[in-house]
Amino acid sequence: MRAGIIAASWSLFAILMALQSHYQRQIVGRPMTWSHIFRAEFAYAGLWALATPLVGWAARFPLDHRRWYRMAPVHVLLCLLVVTAQLTTYVLVVPPVDPQWQIHNLAGLVRNVLLMLDYGVMLYAMLVLIHCAVDYYARYQKGRVRSSHLELRLAQAQLQALKMQLHPHFLFNTLHSISTLVIEDPEAAEAMIARLSELLRLSLENTGAQHVSLQTELEFLERFLEIEQIRFEDRLHVRFDIDPQMLDAKVPNLILQPLVENAIRHGIATAGRGTVEIRATRLNGKLLLQVLDDGSGLQGAVPGKSAGLGLSNTRARLEAIYGKEHDFVLRDASNGGVEAAILIPMQPPQLFLAHDRNGENQDVHRRR
Repeated sequence: MRAGIIAASWSLFAILMALQSHYQRQIVGRPMTWSHIFRAEFAYAGLWALATPLVGWAARFPLDHRRWYRMAPVHVLLCLLVVTAQLTTYVLVVPPVDPQWQIHNLAGLVRNVLLMLDYGVMLYAMLVLIHCAVDYYARYQKGRVRSSHLELRLAQAQLQALKMQLHPHFLFNTLHSISTLVIEDPEAAEAMIARLSELLRLSLENTGAQHVSLQTELEFLERFLEIEQIRFEDRLHVRFDIDPQMLDAKVPNLILQPLVENAIRHGIATAGRGTVEIRATRLNGKLLLQVLDDGSGLQGAVPGKSAGLGLSNTRARLEAIYGKEHDFVLRDASNGGVEAAILIPMQPPQLFLAHDRNGENQDVHRRR
């Protein structure tokens, strides 16, 4: 490909110079046949095409601000050698037509070479500049790729740190609930410990995954809700409204648990009883996740803002993964409670998805 580009470029140069030479000679009244013009220009360009790799090698000695005083003499010497060799070969291969420039001895050869030396030096300099520009562009592209890889690793590290914050968060809350039941209801405490063990097992299975299927996320959420229902007994009601076609959609790991926990703590616990509903459906080609409760609403709090770890963590993770491609709102629901809604693409960015190594089982969630 490189040889083809060099040949095509110098062929185009030869054609342009042939046209210019033809019309220039027409103007001055010394016309020349097309065959001679094309032979002369293609010979001149062809010799430069052969010299181009050598000039490219010479361009490896950069004339930057640190070493220009050492590299400049090298380029001057190489330039004179390359241009002199090219011009000498040219005037021998294509002898001048005009009688006054014809070569009869060494002095005539030197005179013809010196006559075209400045033009050759200019072409040498242009080749060096082109090579340097291509080299700088290639290094710029490599730098962009390297920078993208570093940003990806940083984003993954930040996401992993955010996700790991959630493990001690819900674990502490669950252990606190168990401690309150140990004396009051030992059997309920024992059942809650069993559910917590299952919950931790599911959590460990997906520790290294930033994304899981919605089906896997709902399985984890069900284990968490079983613990909460032991705590609240018949005062907590849970409803799932899940579109079966959305079960294979990828969602950030542990994205729903903080929202459900927030709904229970601020919506159900304060009222003493209530219902939490989890919905998942398609909206305008994206996945819409909703967590609703029928509590007392935001009660003057600013919608979409919260200093709590769960919601601030969720907001930060969504921003890191999806950027402007997502929407996350916390607002009063139509039934008087609070609605937390997440709108995300059906598939996460491929760079993050490629690093997920989670297993997923095949249980099917149905509307209930």
